[in-house]
Amino acid sequence: MNNATALYVRVSSLDQRQDSQVKELKNHCRLRKWTNLVFYQDKLSGAEVARPELDRMMRDVRAGRIERVVCFKLDRLGRSVAHLALLMEELIRLHVPLVVMSQGIDTSEDNAAGRLQAHVIMAMAEFERSLIRERVRAGLAAARERGVRLGREPMLLKRVEEVKRLKRIGLGIRAIGRELGMPPSSVCKVWKLVSHAPPSPRRGSPRRDPT
Repeated sequence: MNNATALYVRVSSLDQRQDSQVKELKNHCRLRKWTNLVFYQDKLSGAEVARPELDRMMRDVRAGRIERVVCFKLDRLGRSVAHLALLMEELIRLHVPLVVMSQGIDTSEDNAAGRLQAHVIMAMAEFERSLIRERVRAGLAAARERGVRLGREPMLLKRVEEVKRLKRIGLGIRAIGRELGMPPSSVCKVWKLVSHAPPSPRRGSPRRDPT
């Protein structure tokens, strides 16, 4: 399956048909003279975290089996802008172009406009990651105040972005541990720090005296 073109298709419910998306994608690939097509088809809501076929496709991408990824619309691929940005970031890092047929997006290295679109979305992801880092630091500070011993704090901070990225693309705690070479307990600790950090106070809002 090396040098295959991956075609990702998703419909929101089991009673919806995928025929129209499949037909359009096949026609597009024929015009571009792309052969060796491999289909990945999910039937579930866009809000669902777990997407078995998307996860399978990304495993094939990481294994070097996929030359490019093609989908009909961006909302068929990602469940949010942040999720899309993470997928795009990984595809670009692995030198696998993303082609979104109906929206004219093509992140191939010779397509300046498509690369610009991808980098705009990725910039939004970087902003989200900066917010996550702030929340993690706040969580660590709050844990220290409660007397919790955190162990190797710098290591936790270094791994949080990787854990967050893999969690967003649908991997579970054990799968993340295998991917990063971390014990599940360490993955849980990093994720809890991200999830339970206190929210930052709103700008301009007075802070209440805890006493």
